[in-house]
Amino acid sequence: MSVQLKRIYENVSKKDGKRVLVDGIWPRGVSKEDAQLDEWLKGIAPSSDLRKWFSHDPNKFPKFKKKYKQELEEDDDKKDAYQKLKSWVNQG
Repeated sequence: MSVQLKRIYENVSKKDGKRVLVDGIWPRGVSKEDAQLDEWLKGIAPSSDLRKWFSHDPNKFPKFKKKYKQELEEDDDKKDAYQKLKSWVNQG
């Protein structure tokens, strides 16, 4: 299965396939009905501390990426959610 990355605010398309939200916080202004998600994987999202530290600063992205990968490897809940996501990709 190919993977497409879309913002939750983009229009839903029949070509989207399985729709999975990977975020720890529900997006403002989007109803669950409008999102038309198949899954919401909160567990795979970066920790609140990491997200707050990053603060959408592009200069911090390389370090954010490294820290996030470390979270995915060390946190069992994140690891499980990540494996679930990978299994969906590999099924297609």
